[in-house]
Parts: sequence; structure tokens; C-alpha cells
Amino acid sequence: MASTYTPLGVELQATGENAGTWGTKTNTNLQIIEQISGGYVAQDIAGGAQTTALSVSDGSTGATLSHRMIEFTGTITGNQIVTIPIDVQTFYFLRNSTSGSHTVQFKYASGSGDSFTFSATDKGDKIVFATANDGTNPDIDTLAIGTGISDVVDDTSPQLGGNLDVNGNDIVSTSNADIDIIPNGTGDVVLGADTVKVGDSGAAATLTSNGAGSLTVTTGGATDLVLSTNSGTDSGTITITDGANNNITLTPNGTGDVVAEADTLTVGDSGAAATISSNGAGTLTLTTGGASDLILNTNSGTDSGNITITDGSNGNITLTPNGTGDVVASADTLTVGDSGAAATINSNGAGTLTLTTGGASDLILNTNGGTNSGTVTLTDGSNGDITIAPDGTGRAKVTNATGTSSTQVVTTDGKALVFAMVFGY
Repeated sequence: MASTYTPLGVELQATGENAGTWGTKTNTNLQIIEQISGGYVAQDIAGGAQTTALSVSDGSTGATLSHRMIEFTGTITGNQIVTIPIDVQTFYFLRNSTSGSHTVQFKYASGSGDSFTFSATDKGDKIVFATANDGTNPDIDTLAIGTGISDVVDDTSPQLGGNLDVNGNDIVSTSNADIDIIPNGTGDVVLGADTVKVGDSGAAATLTSNGAGSLTVTTGGATDLVLSTNSGTDSGTITITDGANNNITLTPNGTGDVVAEADTLTVGDSGAAATISSNGAGTLTLTTGGASDLILNTNSGTDSGNITITDGSNGNITLTPNGTGDVVASADTLTVGDSGAAATINSNGAGTLTLTTGGASDLILNTNGGTNSGTVTLTDGSNGDITIAPDGTGRAKVTNATGTSSTQVVTTDGKALVFAMVFGY
């Protein structure tokens, strides 16, 4: 009866045969068993997409599939398939040491059983078991290495032994679940990048605090914080300048405006005077955004006078002091009227209009700022005179004059008496 062979090539000698060569064959069998138990072999699979069939070598050493560890080598330019016969039953240590970003699949030569595949970026090790569990569709199972795990999901407290290289891939979640990055204690989440992008493509992004705490956006050192859109292209900016007593600058792009959409805009810190000024030599304009009046007051209008600029053609500007307060124009000169047109000062209603000085000084009435003008001077003080002084050779004219029962006297200013007359009823 002739010898038979196992799927890995070990020769099973029949009784009474191989006289004179039995010892040699037995030694070869022992070498094959030793090779199966702990042998290593490198299998070159370089090239384009192809299938490499590992075959048995009955009664001989050296067959790749009859080694415990197989290392795949070579530069691959296409996906690779490595097969073993469907009756092989053993386990292998597989190492993918190929060059090239392509997959390497280890499977049975035929059938639709399970297989194992190194991904295009997986250049690691794997323990697989060729089960020979079915005569037609046997499976290749993967085994955990030692007492470890076969999948990261099985590790309930994973730790990195080095830097995590995503290798062009993403860290993702499923079913709309969050991805939480939680430092321990007072630790921070540090994003060591020049640019941090938030939001998915084409959707609005929101940066919020995780809970009821305040959200603070700040720089990591003595540098300004600049807020803009579109990486600063065609965008206005808000610049918080670093340093004591430095400015916060709102700069719209081009002819854009700074729009504060609020019912109330508060300027100044608590208890200190606040100033609104133009940024440079340009004119500062305060205006309403539509057909409504502009009202200026203090303390949100409580116990305050106001200045009302009424909207509309020929609208008034009304200065209304609070209670018995006065409108005080603290200037050496107060100009009334538009250029070239007559100006009128009158009372706001049926009340008497009074022009007076603010203290013990004379009231002088003239034209053209006093240039080439006569004057009417109301001298301050008890029994003070009212002096009418024409300019140059001009004359003082009194028309339709009436008087009281008292005698009214007209005199020259320190010169000879011109005339005296009595006005009466």
C-alpha cells in the first residue's frame, strides 16, 4: 500500500513500505512538522493585481503554506489575493510588509467562506485560523493576539502608546452622536494648528459653551484677537487689541457699516464719562435708520431734558430742558439762521420772549458780529442806561413812540443837549 499525505505535506507511510528509506522519510516528516510548528518564510507578492496560490509540497520541506509565520513582501501596484487549499487546517502569523497602498486578502482557494484582508493602509500583523470547517466553503477566522482584543470596540479603557496618526482618515460617529473630547480636571483641549475649522461643509456652525458656563474666546499670549469671516477675505473685522487700556476696533469692509441691532446701545464703563467721536478727521454723524425722530437725552430719559431732531422736510430741532431747567449755550458766539436768509427768535407759544445776560454784564444788540453795525446796549445795574449808538453818521430813529405820563428826555452821549420833549397820551 502506498504512502498518503496530510494537507500540509507530512507523509503517512504504509506498513512495511519504504524499506531502507524509512528513516530518511521520517526525518523529512519531522522537519516538516518543525517547519509547521515554528517556521518563518517570506513570500514575495510584488506586482499588479493578482492571485498567489500557496500549494502543498507532499513529503518535502519548503512549502510556504507549511510555515507558521508568513511575511508578505514586495512592492504591490494592485490589490493582492493569497490562497491556500480548502483542506488546510492550521493557524498562521501573517505580516504585511508590502509597499504600496493596496489590499492583501488571505483566503481559501475556492468557496464563499470568510476571509481576512489587510486594508490598503494596514501594514501590521494578524493571527488567522484556517478552519477547514466545510468541504466547500471553509472559513478563515481571525484570532486575538495573546490575551488582547481583536477589535478596538472590545477595549473599554483604551490608551494610546504613541501619537495617533489618522493617515488621511477622519474620526467619526454614527447615528448623529457627539464626539466628546474631555480633558482630566483642569486640563485643556489644545488644538495645535494655525487654523481650526468648525462645522460641516455648507452648513452654519455654532461655537457654544458646554453647559451654563461662559464661553471665552482668547489668544494664547500677548497677541490681538481678530474676528472675521471667510478667512478675512472681503470681510470686516472685530479686533480686540492686546494690552492694558487698548481698543476694541470694529472695521467694516469697504463701504459697509457697523450695525448695532438693539433697542438700547450703552457706551462707557460704569461711573465713568463716555465719549463718541469720529475715527480721525472725518465728520461724526448720528442719525436714525428710517423715518423716525432722533432724540438725545441722559439717564434713558429719566429726569432728563432732550434734544429732538424731528424727521421730515422742514422738521424742527427742539431743545427741551427738564422741569425748570434752561437751555444753556456755552459759547462766545451763538449763530441763528441759515446762510443768507433772515432769522427769527421767538417764544415757543404765547409766553414772553426775554433776552438777558447770564450775570452782571451788559446786553449788546448789533448786526454782522458788530462789524459796521450800530448797537443797542442795555447797561447792567440799577438805573443803567439803554444806549442806542448808530454806526458812523447813521442816526437813531424812533417811530410811533409812545410814553407814560412821566417826562421822557432824549440827550446826547455826553455832548450838548439837542432837544428835549415830553411824550404823553
